[in-house]
Amino acid sequence: MKRNSNLDQRIQTYVNKLFSGVGDSQQLFDLKEELTTNLKEKISDYIKSGMEEDDAFKEAVSSLGDLSGLVDDMRDIGQDKARQAVYSSMTSRISTAGLIAGILVILFGVLTTAMLYFMGLPLEAVTGPIIFVVIGGAIVVYSFLTRETSHKYAMNKVRAIIYATAIGLILFSLFVAFTSGFATGQLFIAISSFMVFFLIGVGLLLFLLFTEVDRKKK
Repeated sequence: MKRNSNLDQRIQTYVNKLFSGVGDSQQLFDLKEELTTNLKEKISDYIKSGMEEDDAFKEAVSSLGDLSGLVDDMRDIGQDKARQAVYSSMTSRISTAGLIAGILVILFGVLTTAMLYFMGLPLEAVTGPIIFVVIGGAIVVYSFLTRETSHKYAMNKVRAIIYATAIGLILFSLFVAFTSGFATGQLFIAISSFMVFFLIGVGLLLFLLFTEVDRKKK
């Protein structure tokens, strides 16, 4: 664990030093995330092939090639506030559309469930539309996390998808528990169905929380 921690710190220091003096921007934050992930994967592969950690780090850095052009691009973006504003505005609109769509899907699921309940249908049928709450919840989580604010950069899209999946699985575990419980009338079936998806979702969530990346703007 300590070895991984030291290696992560070494990679972070290298990436930060590479872009030292470059103005901060969402694009730079995204690029740093991508380079860090890329380096970690390469180093892991090299170590698995029998290379020592120090040599694996040097080989991974060398494999990135000349990044001076990329650094210059990021420096230009860091100094171009208008370009940053256009990028932020575009991602903000996409995030807003996602939040609206997700909330509407959730409301559709809740209202349809209420309608079926007052129609007097069996509870296993009533809980069916709750699946829309699961889908809408995942969309809202993804859209919220990929939204840049005045205090935080938007989260890496892959990481946001994993967060949305984790929350979706936890919500799905509740959906499955109620649906299967009402359908069979057996509490142990409801719990066993709930347990599988809930544990996977919580496991994913814990992994993300323990490997959280600081997104605060300086």
